[in-house]
Amino acid sequence: MTLDAIIFLLLAYLCGSVPVGLLAGKMVKGREFDIREYGSGNIGASNVWRTLGRVCGSVVFLIDVVKGVLPVAAAHLRTDWQHSMPAVAIWMPVFAGLASILGHNFSPFLGFKGGKGVATSLGVAFGMSPTAGAIGLGIWVVLLLVTRYISLASVIAVPSCCVFIWWFNHKQFPYIPFGILASTFAIVRHIANMKRLKNGTEPKVIFPWNNKADDDGSSGDSHATSATG
Repeated sequence: MTLDAIIFLLLAYLCGSVPVGLLAGKMVKGREFDIREYGSGNIGASNVWRTLGRVCGSVVFLIDVVKGVLPVAAAHLRTDWQHSMPAVAIWMPVFAGLASILGHNFSPFLGFKGGKGVATSLGVAFGMSPTAGAIGLGIWVVLLLVTRYISLASVIAVPSCCVFIWWFNHKQFPYIPFGILASTFAIVRHIANMKRLKNGTEPKVIFPWNNKADDDGSSGDSHATSATG
């Protein structure tokens, strides 16, 4: 692998590592505000939505998605790699996508901590295959509407999306290890959520049409996510 490719992957990592949720909180509430001190303590879009409202949460979600799209799209555009290092070129979108996800999950700007990487993983999926990304997003939305658990929707949607990424990329081998690693990242980052699901304490999303009084104790938790912001 050339120095050029290594620098490219470092830039992909840095792109993913930008703590958009943290920056959004400071822009909206002031420099002293730290989103990690509120809600779930996460910098991701769902906690921003819960803490700062749906507009700010939606903006953070979209930017986190873009953080995943850009490195993968840039890797596809580097056609010069096809001639200079064809054996590596086929792996570069995979490497770029993983670097972006790692950057979001382990940001150097946050002491190598970060979010759970679902939105950025979705962006990577769109960069690798828009069709697979759309299917993955559709699976996530349906599961969220049915279960009202963001965590459950995420740990099912990410591995499912990875299968479609592999399929729509002509079943090329590099997308197999990508799928394994991306799915592992998503599951590991949601271990605490899975424990709360098992214990019945994982908060549910509250949609406008839901009657909060009809929910169980977990959805009445102060950390429950409201779709109304």
